Amino acid sequence: MTSRLEFWQGNIASAEGALAAGCRFFGGYPITPSTEVAEHMAVKLPKKGGVFIQMEDELASIASVIGAAWTGARAMTATSGPGFSLMMENIGYAAMTETPCVIVNVQRGGPSTGQPTMAAQGDMMQCRFGSHGDYAIIALCPASVQEMYDLTVKAFNLADRFRVPVFLMADEVIGHMRERIIVPETVENTGRPAFVPGTPPFKPAAGSLIPGFPEFGKGYETHVTGLTHDERGYPCATNPGLHATLVKRLVDKIESATEELADFDVINPDAEQVFIAYGAPVRTVQQVIADHTGKNIGFLRIRTVWPFPSHALALFRHARRFIVPELNLGQIAREIERHTNVPVMSVPKLGGDLHTPAELAGIWEAKT
Repeated sequence: MTSRLEFWQGNIASAEGALAAGCRFFGGYPITPSTEVAEHMAVKLPKKGGVFIQMEDELASIASVIGAAWTGARAMTATSGPGFSLMMENIGYAAMTETPCVIVNVQRGGPSTGQPTMAAQGDMMQCRFGSHGDYAIIALCPASVQEMYDLTVKAFNLADRFRVPVFLMADEVIGHMRERIIVPETVENTGRPAFVPGTPPFKPAAGSLIPGFPEFGKGYETHVTGLTHDERGYPCATNPGLHATLVKRLVDKIESATEELADFDVINPDAEQVFIAYGAPVRTVQQVIADHTGKNIGFLRIRTVWPFPSHALALFRHARRFIVPELNLGQIAREIERHTNVPVMSVPKLGGDLHTPAELAGIWEAKT
């Protein structure tokens, strides 16, 4: 397999990753700082035989993506904070109907319209819990232009495999930076679980929690509803036992695969002071480590934030403190606290600027 070198912006890399993964539908509405994803798809998708539609708003955007996914297309949208909020009801619908789709959120400062051109990570809890009810999703966090490409490809494969919305939770820093990237000639394409004609469309195969996918247009006459439904897809919203069984399966199909889905790096697992980061702050921690060669600085770098890889925390057996820099007020730091007895120090930063290496180094040195 051959590859080529490119010098791309992060948002362009995400769009190119989607195209390489076989995305053939994009429904979106322009919003800073994600607009370049839509602009690039508008130019490139028709040349690939795909469809780009600028919808009237973000509610319609995610609805169009769900509809396209049910015709068998790999489908995606891209947005930022305010648009993401508008998508939440239909994201819950996608979770309930087990619709595979990809949502790119290039995060910006909030709440409300906030800081359209500045970086943030304030939507991390929203992507996990933003819609009502109990459900589970998958969220990936890139820290480089290369990962904007690679993790977009991965998002499509995971969405298809688990029949679930998958989020690429980027931020303005990563979305707008430009770096050298290695573009492979081909990428992995896992496809959706096969549907066996004649079986109930929402009945998982034996030994699985995930049903086969009966795409529209194949004559399967599948009924799809956001109401609580039985394995035939028919509404059955007043049966407590059926509802509990369905919702538990929607959650368990993701959370039971937490260790398999986990994607993280461990640096210096015997360290006592350990940084934990995802997205743009990863780069600052990497610089701290590079500036302190020979120092025992621990680092847990997370790519798959949801489901949260809590088992990774136990790999730092001598940890006396976890230091968590985030571009929010400590959203994932709270999740880490739920899973460990090690003291957790949240290092929040708002306003759009990254933590500096000096800031993080000073915190690490204060307790060493």
